[in-house]
Amino acid sequence: MNKKYNKFSVVIPTYNERHNVNLLISKIEKYLKNFFYEIIVIDDNSQDGTKAVLNEMKSSKKNFTFYIRKKEKRDLSQSLILGIKKAKFKNIIIMDGDLQHNPRYLPKIIKIFFKKEIDFLVCVRNFKKRSGLSFFRYFASLLLIFFLNILLGRRVSDPMSGFFIFKKRIYNLNKKKLYGKGFKLLFDLIYSSGKYYKIHEHTIVFDKRRNNKSKMNFLVIYHILIAIFYNFFLKLVR
Repeated sequence: MNKKYNKFSVVIPTYNERHNVNLLISKIEKYLKNFFYEIIVIDDNSQDGTKAVLNEMKSSKKNFTFYIRKKEKRDLSQSLILGIKKAKFKNIIIMDGDLQHNPRYLPKIIKIFFKKEIDFLVCVRNFKKRSGLSFFRYFASLLLIFFLNILLGRRVSDPMSGFFIFKKRIYNLNKKKLYGKGFKLLFDLIYSSGKYYKIHEHTIVFDKRRNNKSKMNFLVIYHILIAIFYNFFLKLVR
């Protein structure tokens, strides 16, 4: 494998993923065995024993590390931002810890990302189907995406995706402009600078969430709406 494919950081946020995280990391290692990478887990102070599982993995894996956010309020975007800051490599892969994002897609999307020389590769859902999504999450996502497209303009069909690759320099250039809170970092990164980035979409099938509940609730929707209006304001003052 060409060396240019071999340097990237996989950042995974977790909260109460004791039953999932070991299996997820094992699958990532299986599919990335021909790549050079690091895995960074950012845990939001889980209370289910996730930390013990992470400690056990760290003792046996050279390319794995984790951080616990103990003092801060639980926040997925802040967890991801911490992971991005800690990342050693300039290319970042973001994916969830609940096994909905299947690691089998990783080799293909990494190759596409480098071959097309793009800023973002976003794994998007096929909204013609409701695979892997609850009824509430499915229609809430459709409504929020429709609302976002009206205010900010369409850049990608699934700006709420939690599975994507991007260049770390995009965060470094725009970190002071990010809303930086809530549960959906992708559209914050895409819209914060006002620049039209090179974005490629890759359609995937979401697997069913295992041993965990959906994080989509009214608090999540509240933060998404605030982030949309925040970026809309940035658009007006540029």
